[in-house]
Amino acid sequence: MKTVATTNAPAAIGPYAQAIQIGDMLYTSGQIPLTAEGELVTGGVDKQVRQVLANLDAVLTAAGLSRANVVKTTIFMTNLGDFQTVNEIYGEFFGDHRPARSTVQVAGLPRGAEVEIECIAHK
Repeated sequence: MKTVATTNAPAAIGPYAQAIQIGDMLYTSGQIPLTAEGELVTGGVDKQVRQVLANLDAVLTAAGLSRANVVKTTIFMTNLGDFQTVNEIYGEFFGDHRPARSTVQVAGLPRGAEVEIECIAHK
């Protein structure tokens, strides 16, 4: 088991790792819209989801992987009314690659975020 960490994504805000790699599998912790410096991105769910995906990209890169290696994502949203916006940006991010996905609405997320995404990737 190997801990994956990068300074190109926000440091964990609790007792957990940005990602854990076990063999050919990578399990990321959920990323919220924090900059690498730990500041919450504001200004709408569109800006937040772009930051979350940039953070995931940074963690994947630190593990020697790319978004093409992602096999499953889970999206947590505080308002499913924003689903179309999140879905469009998510689709742009993955292009023709279509990992399995679950999306759920939650009552709240850390630091007042509107969206959090975690993923599982295979090398």
